[in-house]
Amino acid sequence: MQGSRSVLAFDYGTKSIGVAIGQEITASASPLTALKAKDGIPNWDDIGKILNEWKPDLVVVGLPLDLDGNELESIAPRCRKFANRLNGRFGCTVVLHDERLSTVAAKAELFEHGGYKALSKGNIDSQSAVIILESWFERQV
Repeated sequence: MQGSRSVLAFDYGTKSIGVAIGQEITASASPLTALKAKDGIPNWDDIGKILNEWKPDLVVVGLPLDLDGNELESIAPRCRKFANRLNGRFGCTVVLHDERLSTVAAKAELFEHGGYKALSKGNIDSQSAVIILESWFERQV
């Protein structure tokens, strides 16, 4: 039911994929993990475990856009392919959402709460997924 769904978010990258979970009712999200990827290909078993554990009603995948709102040709097609594979392999409903400046915001937030020590790649990627998901929640109102 819309408004009370559990939503999983992915910040897709070719080396690392950040993951966050959130609840529509609170419009808030929490970082889960960052999964390693080899040239953009994740360990699909790891993704399956996360989907089975959290059983989200919806999955949001961040879509890389430039500041003008155009898809980044270098990564957006791979991101779309990842989203399509999530749907095809696991049958989950997937939506793409603008992820502009999510990494910048994630770094600022992590630094504010933990200084340089908090700025590990995994922390940044999972926090980026949080920002993507919370931004998606904001646009649903």
